[in-house]
Amino acid sequence: MSLYTEGKDFKGLNHSAQTLPKGEYEHCTFTGCHFADGHLSNYTFLECTFVDCDFSNTHLGNTAFRQVFFKDCKMVGAHFNECNSFLLEMSFEACLMQLASFYSLPLGTCRFHHCQLPEADFTEANLSASVIRNCDLSQAVFEQTNLEKADLRGSYGFTLDPELNRVKGLKISKDSLGGLLAKYQLHVE
Repeated sequence: MSLYTEGKDFKGLNHSAQTLPKGEYEHCTFTGCHFADGHLSNYTFLECTFVDCDFSNTHLGNTAFRQVFFKDCKMVGAHFNECNSFLLEMSFEACLMQLASFYSLPLGTCRFHHCQLPEADFTEANLSASVIRNCDLSQAVFEQTNLEKADLRGSYGFTLDPELNRVKGLKISKDSLGGLLAKYQLHVE
C-alpha cells in the first residue's frame, strides 16, 4: 500500500540524506528541498508547490505532476519526458531549466514565466495553447513541435523552423521574428 500525505509542509529536506517516502502527496508545499541526482520515480504530486528546490538531474520515471507549481527551482538536466503524462499539468516561475527535456510531452496546459530554458528539448512536444512568457529559450530545440496558439511573447533567443513545426496562431514579440526566419539568413532590423 502506498503512502498518502496531504497538506504537509516540507522545509529543507535533503532527499539524499533523508529520503522522502514513496507515495502520493496532495496539497503539500516543499521549500528549500534538495532532490538533485535523486530518485523520485513513481511518486505522485497533486496540487503541490515547490519553492527554491533543486531537481537537477533527478530521476523522474513515471512521476506524476498534476497541477504542480514550481517557483525559483533549479532543474538543470531534468528529464520531464520520463514523467507520467496522464493529466500532466505544471507551471514554472523563475526556474533554471537548462538542458531540461520535454520530449513528446503534452504541455498544452503548462505555463512558463521568467524561466531560463537554454538548450531545453521540446522535440515532438505538444505546446498548443501553452504559455511561455519572458523566458530565455537560447538554443532550445523545437522539431516537430506543436506550437499552435502558444504564447511566446517576451521570450527570446529561440530559433524555430515554421516548416518543421506547427505554428498557426503562435504569439511572439516583434523582436523574436528573427528566430522564425533564421534558416533564411535574413537580416531583420
